[in-house]
Amino acid sequence: MSRLRQPPLVTGISPNEGIPWTKVTIRGENLGTGPTDLLGLTICGHNCLLTAEWISASKIVCRVGRAENDRGDIIVTTKSGGRGTSTVSFKLLKPEKIGILDQSAVWVEEMSYYDVRTDRSKGAPPLSLRPANPLGIEIQTGKFPQKDLEALFPGMSADFTSENFSAAWYLIENHSSTSFEQLKGAVAHLKRQANKKSEGSLAYVKGGLSTFFEAQDALSAIHQKLEADGTERVGGSMTQRLEDVLNRASNTADTLFQEVLGRKDKADSTRNALNVLQRFKFLFNLPLNIERNIQKGDYDVVINDYEKAKSLFGKTEVQVFKKYYAEVEMRIEALRELLLDKLLETPSTLHDQKRYIRYLSDLHAPGDPAWQCIGAQHRWILQLMAHCREGCLPDLRAWRDRTPHRVAFVEKLTKLVLSQLPNFWKLWVSYVTGSLFSETAEKSGHIERSKNVRQRQNDFKKMTQEVVHCLVRLARGALLPLSTAGAGGRQLGGGETKAELSGQWLAHAIQTLRLTYESLTALEIPNELLQAIQDLTLDLRVRCVVVTLQQAAEEIKRLPEKEDWVVDSEGLTSLPCQFERCVVHTLQSLRGVLECKPGEASVFQEPRTREEVCQLSTNIVQIFIHCLEQLSTKPDADVDTTHLSTDVSSPDLFGSIHEDFTLTSEQRLLIVLSNCCYLERHTFRNIAEHFEKHNFQGIEKITQVSMASLKELDQRLFESYIELKADPIVGSLEPGIYAGYFDWKDCLPPTGVRNYLKEAVVSIIAVHAEVFAVSKELVPRVLCRVVEAVSEELSRLVQCASSFSRNGALQARLEICALRDTVAAHLTPESRSSFKQALEALPQLSSGADANPSPQRRSCHLWTTELASSQTADVTESPQDSSAPAIPEPAHLLCAERPRAKLPTPRRRQGPGFPSLQRPREPGGLVFPGAVSRGWSCVCVSCAVPEIQWVTEQVGGGGNRCPQLHRPGCRA
Repeated sequence: MSRLRQPPLVTGISPNEGIPWTKVTIRGENLGTGPTDLLGLTICGHNCLLTAEWISASKIVCRVGRAENDRGDIIVTTKSGGRGTSTVSFKLLKPEKIGILDQSAVWVEEMSYYDVRTDRSKGAPPLSLRPANPLGIEIQTGKFPQKDLEALFPGMSADFTSENFSAAWYLIENHSSTSFEQLKGAVAHLKRQANKKSEGSLAYVKGGLSTFFEAQDALSAIHQKLEADGTERVGGSMTQRLEDVLNRASNTADTLFQEVLGRKDKADSTRNALNVLQRFKFLFNLPLNIERNIQKGDYDVVINDYEKAKSLFGKTEVQVFKKYYAEVEMRIEALRELLLDKLLETPSTLHDQKRYIRYLSDLHAPGDPAWQCIGAQHRWILQLMAHCREGCLPDLRAWRDRTPHRVAFVEKLTKLVLSQLPNFWKLWVSYVTGSLFSETAEKSGHIERSKNVRQRQNDFKKMTQEVVHCLVRLARGALLPLSTAGAGGRQLGGGETKAELSGQWLAHAIQTLRLTYESLTALEIPNELLQAIQDLTLDLRVRCVVVTLQQAAEEIKRLPEKEDWVVDSEGLTSLPCQFERCVVHTLQSLRGVLECKPGEASVFQEPRTREEVCQLSTNIVQIFIHCLEQLSTKPDADVDTTHLSTDVSSPDLFGSIHEDFTLTSEQRLLIVLSNCCYLERHTFRNIAEHFEKHNFQGIEKITQVSMASLKELDQRLFESYIELKADPIVGSLEPGIYAGYFDWKDCLPPTGVRNYLKEAVVSIIAVHAEVFAVSKELVPRVLCRVVEAVSEELSRLVQCASSFSRNGALQARLEICALRDTVAAHLTPESRSSFKQALEALPQLSSGADANPSPQRRSCHLWTTELASSQTADVTESPQDSSAPAIPEPAHLLCAERPRAKLPTPRRRQGPGFPSLQRPREPGGLVFPGAVSRGWSCVCVSCAVPEIQWVTEQVGGGGNRCPQLHRPGCRA
């Protein structure tokens, strides 16, 4: 038969965790149609149906029982839906142990909580569980002698649980220097404590009211049920008949067992006598029992038996009892010595030490065994550290192949300290709080009076400092042998201590010390005791930074060996990126060292450290700049060009190059200059950002010095390159001007610019091509300087001429203006001034008719450079050919009317001064196959301003054509 309802589903429980008998509310779906429909309810596997109260189909209230599982589902079973499921779970918590004096709403079985035999002497009366400081203010004792207080308050006591308690005595003894305002606050504190106790009891009763009411209801229901059953079956009170029967039985028993009862009384008397004998038997057998229990290690039994014997026979006057009790004292004295030996024995666990101290405290051992244990533990730790140092010396050979022996020694030393010092500190904390002497952390008055707490604190502080300083001294001697007197370092590594540890191992040692400091700080050891570790860590961090930067400098010195002279599209080699990667990797390796952990100071807090790190950082950059200078001046034979890319060794860029191509000094200068520009714009800025990211100090100084050194190198290399390129061009001007006995005072009418100027322009174009092949960004800078040198020399030569004829002045003006307009894109104020001075040195034209012809009449000269479609042709020189027709003298002829000059057959010239020219390109960057590029140089006779126009024609497309250019802005 199928069910009509869905299975129960539990979707919530509140609360979702608790101890057994916690009242919970279960919510869900289809939880039954009524109380009779509910068949089962299990929580964590325990059946809670007996306490379940069905409220509705979505709510059930019950109490959680004791279950074996600490977490489980809530399963509801009903007649209508069957066994259900649960989407939530309940966590069953273990109930807290209820003390003897704690309030409890349920009955607690004491036998399962307390061992009568072992806890016999550890129970304390309620009055002994009083607060150590009832007023809640600082206690100041020892200012007034006890004898003076007893004489001042005879018959009184400072114990506030005593009947003759004296408040004045208590205040003088514990709060003699406390102000009146503080005492008023203490009164308020007492009132709050009293109210809290009363409110706590009332709240506890209120919280258990539901339990009380439920029990009362259950008892009332049982009583009513019994009354109803008795009335129905007996016909009256059901206990009345029972009472009559019991009375008759009592009377009959008295009659029958009177003699037996007499014998029972006699037997009781005999039994009491035997009990007395048994108590004495305990004393007689106690010495033997003590020895047996000591051999078994049952010290608790021995102590309990001794306390019992002491309470019974400690003050007896019976000689037999005195004799046996003296034997017991002898056995106990031997036990004290045995426990003290075990206490001072090393190594031992903290648990055993506490146990032995508690035994000795219960046996009232003389002196202060706990402090003796602390002293023995201190000596043991120092001895272990000394043995660790001596034990490391034979293992040096094994360590040399792996971790440096000094780092391994520090790791072993810190591991030893972390294994011993925490127990040493916890032992001291237990000693101060008194938990060593009893379970309730309540020290007896004897122990409190027998030790000077303040003196013990000072002594323990010295012990802890001695351990920490020993650790720091040995670690410093191993890691920083040069910073110590040398004894520790020489003992740990022999001659090898002179070798400096690498930055990687120093960082590893820093991490080890940091973990040691964090572990010791977690024990709440005062920072002043651990300051020596922080100082050593700071010194190691500073040294690690210095060593790492020095290693980076050495690594950068080897960067030139990795230079492959492979130039990318931006004219750069891999050297700047390698330098940046090296510096960034160095800084990243120092990230953990520079980071300040809690309680640590900054590495750069000392001015001397900041200055040293700044100097090392600057030194790294200067070393790299020096490497660049070495590469730029490296002999050609030492330059490895086996890995040159096609960008550098392409014939389109450097002309005819053989297979065994070697970079020239000029090309190396250009590449280094391009790298310098990239360093200034990108690399140094990135490095400065990384320095700032890692909180380096003096970044501005590092940047300024680096930029200054880089600019100085850049200027030197630039001047060297300009000297190599500009001097030949400048040196060729004067011989070219006066070639063929040329004289400014006696020259023919100008027909165009002369060959020396063409050669100068071609040389400038060659420089442009060489620079552009490496870095187009260097083109303006280089060409401007070359043009300045050429213009300055041309101006000097013109100004040095004694005089000019009319034709000479026109020829000079033509050549100066032609050169000026040719290099117009690279003119500077200095070069413009040189051209201006040169033009001003020329005489003005005197003939107005000749000086102002028609704007369309110009004197033209064709000079052509033909380039092959797939390679760059050399510049050719056209010597004077007597067979070529002379151009007519009149300058007023139109260009179209002038006969065409017959160009000689081009011939290739080899040698310096004729570098390769790049093929002309269209604005889109394309070169037409089979094209001829013709350069027309037309000079206006009125203003003597030349115009140069490049015209690209197809080969055979009409011969030599004058483009009929008109100079913009001509006012003639």
